[in-house]
Amino acid sequence: MSQKSKQRALSPVFHPIRYLFRRMLKRMIATYTEILMTDDYEENVWEIFTASYKTGFTETLENELRAASGIAIDRPLGSARKFPSLNDLMFGIAQLHTMPIEFEDYVDTRVVIGKKSKKSFTIDIPILIAPMAYGTALSRDVKIAFAKAAAQVGTAATSGEGPILPEERDAAKYCILQYNRGDWAKDEEMLCSSDAIEIQFGQGAIGGIGSRTKAEKIDAEMLKYFRYPAGYDLVAHSRQPEVQHAKDLEKLVKKLKDITGGVPIGAKIGAGKYLEADLDILCSSGVDFICVDSCEAGTKGSVPILQDDFGIPAPFAISRSAEWLYKHHLKDQITLIASGKIRAPGDMLKACALGADACYIGNAALFTVSHTQALKTIPYEPVTQLVWHGAKYTDEFDLEAGAASLANYLKSCKEELDRGIRALGKKDLKDVNKGDLVSLSELISKGCGVPMAYEPYEYPDKLQKHVQVGAQRRKIRKMEKKEEPEREKE
Repeated sequence: MSQKSKQRALSPVFHPIRYLFRRMLKRMIATYTEILMTDDYEENVWEIFTASYKTGFTETLENELRAASGIAIDRPLGSARKFPSLNDLMFGIAQLHTMPIEFEDYVDTRVVIGKKSKKSFTIDIPILIAPMAYGTALSRDVKIAFAKAAAQVGTAATSGEGPILPEERDAAKYCILQYNRGDWAKDEEMLCSSDAIEIQFGQGAIGGIGSRTKAEKIDAEMLKYFRYPAGYDLVAHSRQPEVQHAKDLEKLVKKLKDITGGVPIGAKIGAGKYLEADLDILCSSGVDFICVDSCEAGTKGSVPILQDDFGIPAPFAISRSAEWLYKHHLKDQITLIASGKIRAPGDMLKACALGADACYIGNAALFTVSHTQALKTIPYEPVTQLVWHGAKYTDEFDLEAGAASLANYLKSCKEELDRGIRALGKKDLKDVNKGDLVSLSELISKGCGVPMAYEPYEYPDKLQKHVQVGAQRRKIRKMEKKEEPEREKE
């Protein structure tokens, strides 16, 4: 039976039911709306909305969660607060003064990780998968999907606080091991299996404080991959155990380079007030790359105060870091990776224009690896129940479909970046800089050294003569036009 035939067969039953349902719904809405429009304000349920709007809907809900539990709450995926952001920056357009690049011209978006390292490697796009740990955050299949997708586009995946899984290593082209603040995934075999090592000191959404995963939350699969004894908590300390003082860092960097034979050794820090001082210590210790994580960054869960009230936003974090490296003649030696609310190709290109070499993506990777699989969880559960380890829908995640959708997202970003760079009249990502930007915000303009969008363009000295010649020509043409009618009269 065709679909139309089925509809005709059901219509004698369906139409009366639909009519009754619509009448009931209309009456309910009308009754409730009338109550809202006529009740005194002190008895009106709309008071909830006005009061919540004043306090903030997120703050109101989180206060209720605090009242229910009596303990600190963990908010997933980072702050919802609106900070000064990369959205306040816009690119110029190459047309005549600067000519655009032909649509077919090749654009180079390759980035070297560890520019001066013995075993530096080159990724094809300025996008890396951010550190997200197996077990304490993501499921095994999601980690493998990340590695597969990254390999398809020639970039790197990062372990996060957990170990590099054997299946993840097999699927990845490049794998970065995060040297955690605990006592797991640090054996020589694990270190030597990585293409780079990132020493973790802090995160934008957590700061520099530690964390604990209770023994009862560590299942048999986690124990196997972490190579950890049963019955013990996983403790990530506030400090790196081997770096109790800043001077200890140089020894750790040297040790890791010796063990691995010279793979790039980097560091991850949250961007804060003392950013330049932290960079000074890192660079003096011989690191090859630095990830600066802004206050907009995400995490599996941390207390709201650390997400909302600590750190600095991405535009300032990137600009300050890049300026410091440039000032100390280190820009050509150390790879700078921006992290925190990098969501789309425009954010990526703006971060690179401010001075970053590449970007980490976290939330964007989580949601695109889920893609239409998210329909398995909504509307009753959040999408994260599909990707977290040991969550309600973990077993329903399709690894191959997830890898394909994330790879498509990364390929799409690469193509958009190519077009954006061409639109600036350039052929190489490395040539994109602050001079290509204007700001929509006075704060961003002052803080990042970018002109306001309303400011007239100031020509460089070399072009000033050409501008003057052009002005003289226009003046002569104007005078000639005035003289033409007078000649005709004569």
